[in-house]
Amino acid sequence: MSNNNVSLHRVLKASPEKVFRAFTEADAIASWFPPYGYLCIIHELDVRVEGKYKMSFRNFSSGKSESFGGKYVDVKPNEFLKNTDEFDDPNLPGV
Repeated sequence: MSNNNVSLHRVLKASPEKVFRAFTEADAIASWFPPYGYLCIIHELDVRVEGKYKMSFRNFSSGKSESFGGKYVDVKPNEFLKNTDEFDDPNLPGV
C-alpha cells in the first residue's frame, strides 16, 4: 500500500444494504460521518463510477468550515465502494 492510500475494514452488525446506504445517502452520511462538534453539509453526491462527491464539515462552535471531495472509482451496490478523497485546502493533511 502506498503512503497515499487508506484502507478501512470493519465488521458491522448490519446488513450489507444498510451499510451501503450509510455511505451513499446524503442524510445518512451527514448523521454519522462528521467528527464530534461538526456538522456535515453534502454539496454533491453522485454515487457511480466516475461520479463526484463534495461535502464540508462546519465546526458547530467556531463556524469554521473545511470542504473536501473526490470521485468514485469502483461501485458495487451493497458490496464494495472505493473513492478518492481530497481537502480543498492544500495545507490540510490527506492531500
